[in-house]
Amino acid sequence: MTPTAAPVSGFMSMKGGGYYSRATVGARHVIDGATGLVLDALERMAPDDDGTVFTMADMGCADGGTSLGMVVTVLGELRRRLPSRPLQMVYTDLPRNDFSELFRTVLGSGHLDGIGDLSVFASGTSFHRPIFPPSTLNLGFSATASHYTDAVPCAISGHVHMVGATDSERAAWVEQGRLDWERILTSRARDLAAGGRLVLVNFGIDEAGRYLGATGGVNMFDMFNTLWAELRDDGAITSDEYAATNFPQCYRTVDEFAAPFSDPGGPVRGAGLVLEHVETRVVRCPFAVAFGEHGDAARFAREYIPTLRSWSEATFAAGLAPSRPGAERRAILDRFYDTYELRVRTSPDGHAMDYVHCYLVAAKT
Repeated sequence: MTPTAAPVSGFMSMKGGGYYSRATVGARHVIDGATGLVLDALERMAPDDDGTVFTMADMGCADGGTSLGMVVTVLGELRRRLPSRPLQMVYTDLPRNDFSELFRTVLGSGHLDGIGDLSVFASGTSFHRPIFPPSTLNLGFSATASHYTDAVPCAISGHVHMVGATDSERAAWVEQGRLDWERILTSRARDLAAGGRLVLVNFGIDEAGRYLGATGGVNMFDMFNTLWAELRDDGAITSDEYAATNFPQCYRTVDEFAAPFSDPGGPVRGAGLVLEHVETRVVRCPFAVAFGEHGDAARFAREYIPTLRSWSEATFAAGLAPSRPGAERRAILDRFYDTYELRVRTSPDGHAMDYVHCYLVAAKT
């Protein structure tokens, strides 16, 4: 069984070597679509061109590829507005992140070469903790990341994700998510300079009850659970390994996202964070959209499964017993995703990883 409140930072990471950005085209679409919110937040900030360092951050950056277009646009606008201020771009993620690939992506690509007086750094600090010296972050951004919990509050019986948990188990995950969200926001309030802005684009549950991969067709997390349970039933993995496989994620509703900002006696309001904007959006799965145009089920399956694997593999790998040899672990994971690909290829209708996000902007008073 999964230990109560087990920490997750030791194993969580996106698939490295550039795999994540190549596979998760939809995540880039989500961030590109949020660029206007970031620029609007910058407009409201109206920063002075006073010669001091201006710091921007991408928190939960993975390999930096999905946010690169937005970052280039925003840094370019900052340079236009603030010709005298040195710019500092800081990428943050967990220690196991592929930071070498990050620097190859953001610096080796040449996309930032035209932005003068720019320094680029990285931090391996969890966004559940303070990352910057107090009051030094001017513009913070995070996308498709803050749904990860800092701990696993309890095992999920009969499923791999909190969306399929029993009522009591789900309540424990919601509470863990509440505590983590409050901690994330108070940490960012500590990081932010007065007048600074946060633009947070998080997986969540929208007003219609939709969430990632569950927008009316085949439920992606239910399919994950079905295929993982089949491996258990076939003896490929043990019952303990199945039970130990829990996505360390909490999908929050819009009300749950906004709640810390409306509590006058709470730590978030007390730290000076004010909610400026909140909305939900659904961004269609690009591979399902393309399938609707080309109609090739084999191509759809071949292109679709890597985007699922890029972020989910770490969770399934973590559920496997550490005593299993590396080759055996890889064979199990390959079999799992190959089976998913076969299901999609054989019966493609309804499969899609549509992105459901809450888009939130907050200001530090």
